[in-house]
Amino acid sequence: MIQVAKNAGFCFGVDRAVSATYEQLKESEKKLFTLGEIIHNEQVIADLEKKGVSVIENLKDVNPVTDKVIIRAHGVSKQIYDELEARNIEYLDCTCPYVKKIHNIVHEKFLDGYHIVVIGKSQHPEVIGINGWCENTATILYDEEKCLQDLKKYDKMAIVAQTTIDKVKFYKIIKILKNYCNEIQIFDTICSATSKRQDEAEKIAKESDVMIVVGGKDSSNSKELYLKCKHLCPQTYLIQTADQLAGKERFSGKKIGITAGASTPAYIIKEVLNIMSEEKNISNGEENFADILEQYLNSSIHTGQVIKGTVDRVSATEVNVNIPGYKGVGVISLDNLTDDPQVKANDLLNVGDEIEAFVIKTNDVEGIVQLSKKRVDSMKNIEKIKEAFETQEILTGKVVEINKGGLSALVNHVKVFVPNSLATERYTEDISFLMGTEVSLKIIDFNEQRRRAVGSIKAVLMEKKKEQQEKFWADAEVGKAYSGVVKSLTNFGAFVDLGGVDGLIHITELSWGRIKHPSEIVNVGDIVDVYIKDLDTENKKISLGFKKAEDNPWLKVQNEMKVGDVINVKVVRLVPFGAFAEVIPFVDGLIHISQISDKRIAKPADVLTIGEQVDAKIIELDIEKQKISLSIRALIEEGKAAEAAVPSEEVAAEEVKSEETTVEPVAEETTDAE
Repeated sequence: MIQVAKNAGFCFGVDRAVSATYEQLKESEKKLFTLGEIIHNEQVIADLEKKGVSVIENLKDVNPVTDKVIIRAHGVSKQIYDELEARNIEYLDCTCPYVKKIHNIVHEKFLDGYHIVVIGKSQHPEVIGINGWCENTATILYDEEKCLQDLKKYDKMAIVAQTTIDKVKFYKIIKILKNYCNEIQIFDTICSATSKRQDEAEKIAKESDVMIVVGGKDSSNSKELYLKCKHLCPQTYLIQTADQLAGKERFSGKKIGITAGASTPAYIIKEVLNIMSEEKNISNGEENFADILEQYLNSSIHTGQVIKGTVDRVSATEVNVNIPGYKGVGVISLDNLTDDPQVKANDLLNVGDEIEAFVIKTNDVEGIVQLSKKRVDSMKNIEKIKEAFETQEILTGKVVEINKGGLSALVNHVKVFVPNSLATERYTEDISFLMGTEVSLKIIDFNEQRRRAVGSIKAVLMEKKKEQQEKFWADAEVGKAYSGVVKSLTNFGAFVDLGGVDGLIHITELSWGRIKHPSEIVNVGDIVDVYIKDLDTENKKISLGFKKAEDNPWLKVQNEMKVGDVINVKVVRLVPFGAFAEVIPFVDGLIHISQISDKRIAKPADVLTIGEQVDAKIIELDIEKQKISLSIRALIEEGKAAEAAVPSEEVAAEEVKSEETTVEPVAEETTDAE
């Protein structure tokens, strides 16, 4: 009997890189080069070279105009990226996401002052690339016994692992390093696929008489698999192709285990099984190899089929699906996962999730199955869209696309088209502001054959508006206060949305003072407190009040000023018959031309200028008519009168002197004796 490891063959990163390279052969017009071998498999490399993909070890001979470089799954150093950018060389980065994560960790920790330690093989391309993200200063450790003599003491270290390293080896070295540094940060960056492949291979090896490991001679993980299996099953063989089985001893009647390294494509494993079947390496009556082969590759999978599987890998742009009973890899690209451009694959799915997917395309050679989850989601939910069309139920969706004719909203995983004319309440050419928003809509047309739905956002908005209008008019009355949103401005006022109903604040109601345009007081989008000043229920017109009585500046004038008061005012306007001066904000008084000076003047500008501050006397105050008359002349005349009433200093001094020198005559006294 034979047992084939489920986790044998291409890993996620290698599969992704190889698939992308074959796609480039179809799409790119430039000459293709891989920087180093894209995969440690001679057959795949030979096939790619035959189709025009050459392997290079450096960039010196690359022509930026005619050539394109593919970076393999192992990744490269930062210096390579810098050179590609500096020389403007077009490139496709196929670095495995797990390796890219290590690059980011190493670069970040290196900049933070950590010494980098990589547990792996120093000559492995992946490790060389990792070292290039810390300026090639990392310590590379692989042999536990030698690690102490190779390691210097550092204040702080950050430790990462080659993705294909043995986990037991990794933690043995970690145990040693923990006693060798004050501050240590450990990042277990071993790929889970590697661990699964090794664990499963060991389990099968224990149960097998013969173990066959299919993999490239230069593949690190294939060699690791071979050594682990050899330890448990002495009769273990490492082969690159099915042809190498020739000359081996017969396996009839023995338990056979088969696994494959991460660089082994499905078709080579298929060839191994075919060779065994042809040579009849099992005795009669035992399991038929053709059945094993069919079970292994699940040839029943076909385009248009809906399969169930488990999410095995998730990156930002694609998902790998493990299909039970199928050896190949199920791949869901981001555009086959969702129509929402703002969502990444790892936002929607996690490793271990069970999903259903639609088979778009199969590839027996590479064992890759292109899947679509959104097709299944759409198939499941199209009935809900049909039902909503029949019942006119309001649905909610997210706008994921804007085009010339309208927009597309994702409703229950189904794209619903909304024409431009039905996207807003009032037609507008630019509806880009709706991109990414949640909208409510009704299905107004549904074509079951074409699985096409047309929706209307306007229908929902109008229905909602009608409900709001009915409620408003049922409750509206003069004097009732509302909070509304300024919807539009005109020369004569501002229209305010009160909730499905518009009211007008006339320009005279916006301010106690004179304004030229409503924009001096309010802007579109402002939330304002208003009250109903007048209602015309027949014509559905509403006049709104905005000014508050307590803010009336004439109340301040009435309470704080009276005729005869002298106030300081600012000249704001000159007219032929006088000058207007600001008494307080929004209240102006008139200084008649006859009250500007005590002399006759031809025009107010002969004496006053706009902006000038002057003192004036209130000579008339009419609160009811909102009029104030002011006089500068009155103050001038009062000043002159006061001067006339007070003697000058010279006159006063003369009067005092005169009083001091005047002597009254005194009569002489006589006596009786004379």
